[in-house]
Amino acid sequence: MQRKGMVIGLNAEKIAEYKRLHAAVWPEVLSMISACHIKHYSIFLKEPENLLFSFFEYHGHDFDADMAKMAADPKTQDWWAVCMPCQAPLSTRKEGEWWAEMEEVFYHA
Repeated sequence: MQRKGMVIGLNAEKIAEYKRLHAAVWPEVLSMISACHIKHYSIFLKEPENLLFSFFEYHGHDFDADMAKMAADPKTQDWWAVCMPCQAPLSTRKEGEWWAEMEEVFYHA
């Protein structure tokens, strides 16, 4: 199992919309998240900086393949099409990232 933390900005004028979308995530999107071996997925919002922090556990064996599977899913693509305009990727993210991956520096079970 791998723990993953990621961060992205959220456009201030889209906060209410983003919260509304995530209060009723499409069932097909939730099913795909589970099918890609992701568990305990949370997204937190820090205002007034308008940063989103996501945390999840990955329980699969090939993260890149599972993320490719998710990215190829038409319903997930539709979901991302409505969510991505709300987001403001960090200028410091690595090439190819939308959400910037974070390094885990501490964990206590």
